[in-house]
Amino acid sequence: MSGQHKQQGVTLLELLIAVALGALIVAGMSAVMRELRQTQAAIQERNNLTEDGRFAMQRMVRALSHSRRLLLPLADKPSTNWREQVREQTVPPSPPEGDSTNATAVLAVTVPEYIDLDADGIPDADNDGDGRIDEDTPGDSTWDLAPGIALIDDDGDGSVDEGSFADDDDDEAQSVKDEDPINGVDDDGDNNIDEDFGADMNGDGCPGICGVDDDGDGLIDEGSASDDDEDGKIDEDFYGTVVFYLDSGVIKERVPVPWDISGGGLISGLDYIVSDIAANVTRLRFERLLPAAGGPQLVDITLELTGPDTGETVNLHTQIRLGGAL
Repeated sequence: MSGQHKQQGVTLLELLIAVALGALIVAGMSAVMRELRQTQAAIQERNNLTEDGRFAMQRMVRALSHSRRLLLPLADKPSTNWREQVREQTVPPSPPEGDSTNATAVLAVTVPEYIDLDADGIPDADNDGDGRIDEDTPGDSTWDLAPGIALIDDDGDGSVDEGSFADDDDDEAQSVKDEDPINGVDDDGDNNIDEDFGADMNGDGCPGICGVDDDGDGLIDEGSASDDDEDGKIDEDFYGTVVFYLDSGVIKERVPVPWDISGGGLISGLDYIVSDIAANVTRLRFERLLPAAGGPQLVDITLELTGPDTGETVNLHTQIRLGGAL
């Protein structure tokens, strides 16, 4: 049949080669798509971790910069073999230092004046509503029936609330009370200043400051030595405390409230709410930095978050001046 082409079919070998090439192309595309999805997931998880970490850091920074007093970490004490000024905790748990039995990360400050949870126009830090803050505290300065801050390991030894609430505000197990009045001096030699005072806050045996008309009413040293502001009431303005700590990989923020939650019939340091401000935290570190002579008190904060799905890690770090926004 001249002038006509004979139609050729596809051989089995050619078909097998085509199928193999197609499979390779599909496999390659699948690998690319899988890698793309993994990359997108990693980016999304990193973004989520960064957002959570920045929110938590913002909460801690704001509290520190608006507070008058850093309660925890304490300054390092020469009598122990662990560093009280560093409070660090990791997930999984890191071993504690020295004779301490549990490593915990805790930051605590007196409640900032911007907090007004009942919206009455009076800062929650001003318990008696007289326009002054923390001017007449009881011997248990946080008024929570615990040595130091209730349910918190203040001194970093691994134990919580050991000892009597009447004994100590800073060392828990020391069983010594009121040994460091507010006078600008480290009376007990523990590198902390004015941290364990009694109902007579400055320890001078007078209401307010001896020989001074503290409340401007024309009278001097009227009333009880426990009446630090000479207003006729005693121990009515305790330290409210804002506390940040790590619990099972979650940063908790504990804020006092000006109403009775504990059911004690009055407002005390046992009335607070706890909120989660960041999850997936694998490292939290607070350090009270030793200030230069006459310099401000700085706090160093390090925060690490790790994604549960992709293992992405985000690290944040900052140093904050106590009361820098006041």
